[in-house]
Amino acid sequence: MLPALVLALAALGTALLRLWSYRAQLLEMARILEETPAESNLRLTVRMSGPAPRRLCRAVNKRLEEGRQLRLETQRREQELKYTMACISHDIRTPLAGAMGYLQLLEGEPDRQGEYLDIIKKRLGDLEELLEELFLYTRIQGGSLPLECGELAALPPLWDALAEFYPRLEAAGVEPDLRFEREDMKIWASPEALGRVYRNLIANALRHGGGGLTVSGRNGEICFSNRLPPGPRPDPEHLFDRFYQSSPARMKGGAGLGLSIVRELMERMDGRASAQIRGGTLEIRLVFSVFEPQHPG
Repeated sequence: MLPALVLALAALGTALLRLWSYRAQLLEMARILEETPAESNLRLTVRMSGPAPRRLCRAVNKRLEEGRQLRLETQRREQELKYTMACISHDIRTPLAGAMGYLQLLEGEPDRQGEYLDIIKKRLGDLEELLEELFLYTRIQGGSLPLECGELAALPPLWDALAEFYPRLEAAGVEPDLRFEREDMKIWASPEALGRVYRNLIANALRHGGGGLTVSGRNGEICFSNRLPPGPRPDPEHLFDRFYQSSPARMKGGAGLGLSIVRELMERMDGRASAQIRGGTLEIRLVFSVFEPQHPG
């Protein structure tokens, strides 16, 4: 009887010692979590044996890492917001200040009313285009722009976009050269998104190009190419970045979002956009899916 009692007391003592050790470790973990700043890269360690304490430690560390990543993402978004607001304020002020300036001139020189009104109309048109671009970009980034893709003829939306830009193309002396291997070329796209992609690329060629515009298509790929003007060359690696502009480009209008919108819309349609410079020609290539993508689930 006595040996059994001794063994029972020894087992009880061991269990109590382990419980005390667990309690001490948990209290230590709680103290560390309470005293450590939120921005710390803290990682908890566990001295207790057994799968349960290690599982608890892993779970806590996972949540700590998730919190750290969330804080970093929040900081990144805050920096992006500050940068975006700075760019937007500059781009909105430019056409608005121009319109206000010509309104003041109009008051002092009524005999030039027609000339000044045309300029004011142009400045306000630039502002409207800028605001539309910004609104579209925020909708894309916020996920509030649903796209319904399907098999689509590539050329008709391009003809519509070119017709819309006809006055500007004619004024710039640009006659688009279309080189499609097949007039019935089909791609996987959203009609609305494809039209926007086309319009942004045409506008980019008119605003920043050095003349000429060639659009070619074959095997599910469409390439917009135009000569570059003299001066600094854009960096193809950053051409689709938000607000990216080569040094003289900001004087030509636009918020630097047009090509970024092109890339975002292409990715939303399971395609991609890329750019390269060959000699003095900028080529922007669109690669589309030629069949319905198979998504898991």
